[in-house]
Amino acid sequence: MSKKYNVGVIGYGWVATAHIPALNATTQAQVTAVCSSRPQSGAKLSAQYGSPITTYNDVDAMLADPSLDAVSVCSMPSLHAKHVIAAARAGKHIIVEKPLAMSQKDVDAMLVAVKKAGVKSCVCFECRYSSQFQATKAIIDQGLLGKLHYGEVDYYHGIGPWYGQFRWNTFKKDGGSALLTAGCHALDALLLCMGSEVKEVTSYDTRSASKIFAPYEYTTTSVTLVKFKNGAVGKCAAVVDCLQPYYFHTHLVGSEGSLLDDKFHSMKLGANKAKWSQLSMKMLDSGDVSDHPYTSQFQAFFDALDAGKEMALTSLADAAASHRVIFAADQSAATGKTVKL
Repeated sequence: MSKKYNVGVIGYGWVATAHIPALNATTQAQVTAVCSSRPQSGAKLSAQYGSPITTYNDVDAMLADPSLDAVSVCSMPSLHAKHVIAAARAGKHIIVEKPLAMSQKDVDAMLVAVKKAGVKSCVCFECRYSSQFQATKAIIDQGLLGKLHYGEVDYYHGIGPWYGQFRWNTFKKDGGSALLTAGCHALDALLLCMGSEVKEVTSYDTRSASKIFAPYEYTTTSVTLVKFKNGAVGKCAAVVDCLQPYYFHTHLVGSEGSLLDDKFHSMKLGANKAKWSQLSMKMLDSGDVSDHPYTSQFQAFFDALDAGKEMALTSLADAAASHRVIFAADQSAATGKTVKL
């Protein structure tokens, strides 16, 4: 079957090198254009990725190509709003890497542009499509934990000079905060699991005394307490200045049982309360973009396009709801006050 969707990639950095093979691995899409601020060879990229790629250094010129159906926005976070709005106006469906943007105002402008253009969207909160959270959500939906009243999902990942993102991540302009730059995956997963709208957040921030993380222009550790409208409470730590292996900590507590990472206990199964039951699933245990479940997510996006529907779990509207909580948490940390949503 010939591929139906031609995709252009805006920004050719580290994350684009994960997006392109993942897009080409879907049954319906192929990358046919790359726009980069640095000169790129179309012949070299075509040979590398196995699809014919035209290169551009001007976004508007690429968006003017009528053969392009969709774009994947992999540019610097501070440029996301500009590129998403331009793509929507050009009538292209949109995939955008997280974070969506660096301010609530920019996210609101993106929502307006996408709605007005009538294009479909996908935001790279791809952890919702991971084996770990698909299994976790299935256990919740089966009622094995009962009604959740407490949850914590935490992100521990030291983003130091050994890591590709460090080069630009240290600047407030494109890093933003511990939550925005990376911890957003954990907060988004917490909101997915708890399944209730957020009433208010209180957040505190701090930073490591290690010289390794001194270049950061913002605090690199935060902890956010979340009160949900249904009365449940939650916690999300975002720690990008730790010196330890990557760890995506998940602990959910409900009226019928608990889940801890890849283990759970449920009263409904009549199991021994003194021992955890083990779940077989691939854990989120790496920050490497090549390990992220982009292909599953992008496949769901193109399947939704085929059906003429918004994609499940990670549309722009879904991600915007999570970003609203992130910006409120950062506001709370900056002001020392609880922020109501």
